[in-house]
Amino acid sequence: MASATPETFDFIIIGAGSAGCVLADRLSADCRNTVLVLEFGGSDRSVLIRMPAALSIPMNMPKYNWRYETEPEPYLAGRRLHCPRGKVVGGSSSINGLVYVRGNPLDFERWEEEGAAGWGYRHVLPYFQRAESRQEGGDAWRGASGPLATCYGRLHNPLYRTFVEAAKEAGYPATDDINGAQQEGFGRLDMTVKDGARWSAADAYLKPAMRRGNLEVRTHAFATRLLFEGIRTVGVRYLQGGIERQVHARREVILSGGPINSPHLLKLSGIGPASELSAFGIDVVSHRPGVGENLQDHLEFYFQVACTQPVTLYSSQTPVGKAAILARWLLRRDGLGATNHFETGGFIRSRAGVRHPDIQYHFLPLAITYDGRGLASEHGFQAHVGPMRSKSRGFVRLKSPDPREYPRIQFNYMSHADDWIEMRACLRLTREIFAQEAFEPYRGRELQPGSNVNTDEEIDTFVREKVESAYHPSCSCKMGNPMDSMAVVDPEMRVIGVSGLRVVDSSVMPSITTGNLNAPTIMIGEKAADHILGQPLAATSNVPYYLAENWAVDQR
Repeated sequence: MASATPETFDFIIIGAGSAGCVLADRLSADCRNTVLVLEFGGSDRSVLIRMPAALSIPMNMPKYNWRYETEPEPYLAGRRLHCPRGKVVGGSSSINGLVYVRGNPLDFERWEEEGAAGWGYRHVLPYFQRAESRQEGGDAWRGASGPLATCYGRLHNPLYRTFVEAAKEAGYPATDDINGAQQEGFGRLDMTVKDGARWSAADAYLKPAMRRGNLEVRTHAFATRLLFEGIRTVGVRYLQGGIERQVHARREVILSGGPINSPHLLKLSGIGPASELSAFGIDVVSHRPGVGENLQDHLEFYFQVACTQPVTLYSSQTPVGKAAILARWLLRRDGLGATNHFETGGFIRSRAGVRHPDIQYHFLPLAITYDGRGLASEHGFQAHVGPMRSKSRGFVRLKSPDPREYPRIQFNYMSHADDWIEMRACLRLTREIFAQEAFEPYRGRELQPGSNVNTDEEIDTFVREKVESAYHPSCSCKMGNPMDSMAVVDPEMRVIGVSGLRVVDSSVMPSITTGNLNAPTIMIGEKAADHILGQPLAATSNVPYYLAENWAVDQR
């Protein structure tokens, strides 16, 4: 049964995730704008979300996670990979690994080359700064007074510094700030933590904005269709409490559902490849063949080594140890519960001729899988390592015209020959780092992949069986020149072919960035707000950034 006369707001935002929270704050800052946010998930009030060290738990809970799964991946032995997406206030920023990585400056230069005019590094850096409040203060690259708090871990475990020292011994540079002038190299990793607790986009943007009378947030609201009059977007149909409702927008509807939900809802609403929509009996509003295509992600594997000294986090993984961590965190918001434990890492180039890093490392002083289930039976440490710019491309496609039925998701992981070259480099270069003298006091046997994995064929078999998603899906509604038939949104994130509709989330990236995606997604939300409000864009920044002088001829 449908509700009576639809309510009307100036702006309707679908999704209270990383970008949607930013928009809710920025668009409602002017009290003349009425803003409605529709979020299918519920409250983020849970110690499992708030405590950084518990990150693997909400990431695997149906209450907080859409729990998407890929189709059988043909180049990974037919395995289905988990594709978690936040189904909660704060979206994926409430269930992610809390690692804050902006990406490499050349990622954004590439965006411009791919048709995203006005999205070069000089354009986006001011928006990164606007968003951030760095605990150690701002500088020419970092922000000091934004809503999003970032900090470093305390590096209490000796293995964090050992990892960086070993990388230096292997010939790689150290960097003071991977989010500053020099991403390439090894050093501390930033995390989105404030006063010992997770600081999601909801904490940074949405909750303070909810004090305003012109912003309303409706949870457990499942958007099922965009509403059109001709080609103008006029509202949203959604389900809440078993009742079908409608709301209308005076100015714009903004889709911030993320790289799976945004293309899915566009297609259900008649925007996408005409042949696909017609096959499911969906009337075509705008033929956009790029909707749901160009899907990208990062893959990684865990390179694990046994530790000969009892200095890892393994000792704390008993029920008593975990209870002690929780108790201390509840009382003091510090200790092992107040960190994501990814406190050092790095970025390197896989081979000569690569201009900027294409391999990322997260170091962890424990041997365990990301979901927390595969704990080694002894002291160990590991590096999460994977390539950054896979040439493989996937898709999000309809399985049914029923919005409650999940779409087909296929990344076609490892379908490009270059991906295998980069994965082999990941393994061999990581083994070399762990073999350095700095690890001599700690290094035991290689737990994974194992000393018997050496040839290209052996490495390829290991990758097919063990590689996992780093949970960075993106690029499925790519931003580009309106003349590009595969572009879905223009550089102001307006959906091409209709009016009154934008997509603002990680799906609009033309290509994936070098690193974790939460930081650039929040930046996208910040810049989009200026476009939507018609405000002057932030002044460009021409600060320098690092490029290895020898990149054309040397790997390091």
